[in-house]
Amino acid sequence: MAESFESLFEQSVQTVEMTPGSIVVGTVVDIDAEFVTMHVGLKSEGVIPREQFLDANGDFELDIGDQVKVAMEVVDDGFGETRLSREKAKRAETWDALEESFEKKEPVKGILNGKVKGGFTVAIDDIRAFLPGSLVDTRPVRDAVDLEGQELEFQVIKLDQRRNNVVVSRRAVLELENSEEREALLNSLGEGQVKQGVVKNLTEYGAFVDLGGIDGLLHVTDMAWKRVRHPSEVVTVGQEITVKVLSFDSERNRVSLGVKQLGDDPWVDITRRYPKGTKVYATVTNIQDYGCFAEIEEGVEGLVHVSEMDWTSRNVIPSKVVTTGDTIEVMILDIDEDRRRVSLGIKQCRENPWEAFDRIHSVGDKVSGTIKSITDFGIFVGLEGHVDGLVHLSDMSWTEPGDVVVRRFSKGEQVDAVVLAIDVDRERIGLGIKQLDSDVFGDYTKANPKGTIVTGEVKEVDAKDATIQLAPEVQGMIKAAEISQDRIEDVRQELKVGESIRAKIINVDLRNRVVWLSIKQSDQDSEAEAHREYQRQTAEESKTTTFGELIRSQMKKRGSASEDVDDVSEPAAGEAPEETVVEASASEDVEAIAGDAIEESEETQMESTSEDDVESSDESSENSEPSTVAQADVQAESQEETNSSDDSTQSSSASKPSKAKSTKSSGTKKSDEASDE
Repeated sequence: MAESFESLFEQSVQTVEMTPGSIVVGTVVDIDAEFVTMHVGLKSEGVIPREQFLDANGDFELDIGDQVKVAMEVVDDGFGETRLSREKAKRAETWDALEESFEKKEPVKGILNGKVKGGFTVAIDDIRAFLPGSLVDTRPVRDAVDLEGQELEFQVIKLDQRRNNVVVSRRAVLELENSEEREALLNSLGEGQVKQGVVKNLTEYGAFVDLGGIDGLLHVTDMAWKRVRHPSEVVTVGQEITVKVLSFDSERNRVSLGVKQLGDDPWVDITRRYPKGTKVYATVTNIQDYGCFAEIEEGVEGLVHVSEMDWTSRNVIPSKVVTTGDTIEVMILDIDEDRRRVSLGIKQCRENPWEAFDRIHSVGDKVSGTIKSITDFGIFVGLEGHVDGLVHLSDMSWTEPGDVVVRRFSKGEQVDAVVLAIDVDRERIGLGIKQLDSDVFGDYTKANPKGTIVTGEVKEVDAKDATIQLAPEVQGMIKAAEISQDRIEDVRQELKVGESIRAKIINVDLRNRVVWLSIKQSDQDSEAEAHREYQRQTAEESKTTTFGELIRSQMKKRGSASEDVDDVSEPAAGEAPEETVVEASASEDVEAIAGDAIEESEETQMESTSEDDVESSDESSENSEPSTVAQADVQAESQEETNSSDDSTQSSSASKPSKAKSTKSSGTKKSDEASDE
């Protein structure tokens, strides 16, 4: 052998770097179930765990005789063995590749496998790199769930092997790829164009679509006419879709896209298709605490508010009434085309229980129900048809306060009541319990309204007022000022317990159920009535006097006067005979008597008319006094005329017949004057 063993060993030591951590090429000499034995040119062989040779998919693809780079950990571990590592060799290879890519600005491939603060992690072989959130795409991306697990290309923008720090950018790769196509697309892009694109990324507010060099945003509100909660309901990453360019900002390179604009707007003429009050079937699409959304046709949803779900229940839980996907019957309540809102109602498709109750029952009907709740102002009673009626405290009892009576009731108790009022529009029913019994006080006040004279018995007396028992369960009160026209200091001196009185009702206190009385006004009314009765009797007596009675009265007066004249007068010489004078005097007396009777009749009529006027004006004693004085004046004037007539008669007895004729005309003239007066 030309060369000795010593020289060959020295040569092999010189070709193999013996420093720990150095990368050497080893040859596989043996493979078992746990280890791989490799020869790296040293005096001893090294073993490496089998799992360090598995690829990304977990497969083992290594045979005896293959040469693989490994890292030198320890040349001699004290037991004569060399320790090697395949993982460290892989990392060294990866770092070499990253350094080469960083220098040449070439992209590297990696898998986005997690999210950290400020960005994401990327696995590049065995090296963990950091991807800032702002460099994931050409537009900011909050959630890269759709990109996780995918092998993507990245640009190394920062590399520090000593600190094990690698920073990559996906945005730089995308901008580089789309630079040429973008320029051409930007020059030809315009609003209203229809383009084909590929969905690249999904966010909560929309999807980014690659138009071939530039990305456009398809907002969630522009994906469909119907309500879309998340873009994943309409599109998926990698899906090719047709979009319409809604707006384009060339300076900021922003494009807004829409899909729903490619079809007809279902909101056009919606009021003509669905007039108010129309009943339709709709599908429940979403449920919220305040109601549910139902789709009446493709792209048109309406809201059923909780208040429109049930007629009687005030605290409706929508999830207990409907379920997503249910087909329900609803009524169109209102449509706002400008705001694109439709108000729907479920309860309107069912019979209104308040109208049904009003149709069956009337005010005054007796009903029965169960007490559902007791409040400070009354109790609510559950009635047939799942409606509630309120019994107010004021309608609990006729005699006791309502806040006292309500304590005798309990929730769940069965009670009877009377319907007092039904208000369908306000969905209210008024009930009363006290109306089941008769109202003694109300009946008494209806039979004896204000102004009625009543009698009662004194029950209680104090210094200021007195309590009067008018009827069972009906009491009246009299104040001191209403007992007499005179001032009364102590009522006990005027009224005694057990005494029966007669008084006038001057007021009725329905709230406190008290009748206010007045003895003073009752006495005044009695006096006025007696005066009016006296005036009526006087007028009737004056009207019943006949004309014949008046003539007979005057004849009696004239007869007495003639007898007096016969006794004192004697015939003179040359005068007419006594019979002639007597006949003329008798004729004149008859005419005078008739005239006096007419005068007295007219005076009586005047007096009657004057009395009627006095009664109609005031019917008081003060107004009647002037009328009585006037009557006395008229009677005095009549008496003076009678005396004058008697004097004329006496003088005519001693004169000639011509004198008697003159006396007759004079008496007639006086009678006419008296009639005029």
